[in-house]
Amino acid sequence: MSTLSEQDLQVHLPRAGAFGLDQDEEFFEIEEDGERRRIRCHDYGEIYSVPGLYERIFADVLSCQSPEVVVDLLDETLVREGHDPKQLRVLDLGAGNGMVAEELDDRGADSIVGVDLLEEAKEAAERDRPGLYDGYHAIDLTELDRDTREELEEHDFNCLVCVAALGFGDIPADAFRAAYDLVGPGGWVAFNIRDQFLENGDASGFSRLLNKLFESGELKDHTRSRYQHRVSVNGDPLHYIAVVAQKAG
Repeated sequence: MSTLSEQDLQVHLPRAGAFGLDQDEEFFEIEEDGERRRIRCHDYGEIYSVPGLYERIFADVLSCQSPEVVVDLLDETLVREGHDPKQLRVLDLGAGNGMVAEELDDRGADSIVGVDLLEEAKEAAERDRPGLYDGYHAIDLTELDRDTREELEEHDFNCLVCVAALGFGDIPADAFRAAYDLVGPGGWVAFNIRDQFLENGDASGFSRLLNKLFESGELKDHTRSRYQHRVSVNGDPLHYIAVVAQKAG
């Protein structure tokens, strides 16, 4: 496994000729021991395999602020509505290496369970932030076996958080719905998503799913905020919508 340091690894963004890429086509290069290799920004398994690389590229180079923004919005909404953030039992969907869980833990969440499709994400979380999660599963929520489903249900989740993981095929709409169904009545749902996936004509399924939940009253919209999620590899702002909502009691 590689080890990230200022001395032996450098991050290079594409030159101007490569600009104009769609968000899920973006890439960067790392230079380690004099050799370069290209990594697509959505090749999370490869990124997680290098300790510290995720934080370097997304937090430092691309200025991603979504973990803090979404968790802050959740915390503010709970306080405004008279709920205690320290009573949250959170399902962290698309948990990655634990950056969102770290924000939740800083605000005193009662318990946090991570779920990610990638085994590399689980390994990175256990490596980079040991002891942070009360459980972590590298699984597909749409194909749960009975034992795993029962184990997840035992946590009695009252909150679902999903940050920087929706809309580009990493977590499809049916997987988000499966996670949503693990949260009890009256529970909270906090997520972010690029604004294009909430528009008419969206092919990902998220616009249809979320409209159905909100229009039926199954999910109550409490807070929305449009903000700069991060910048693209050529420095253009990428805007997302952060949402905090509550399931019907």
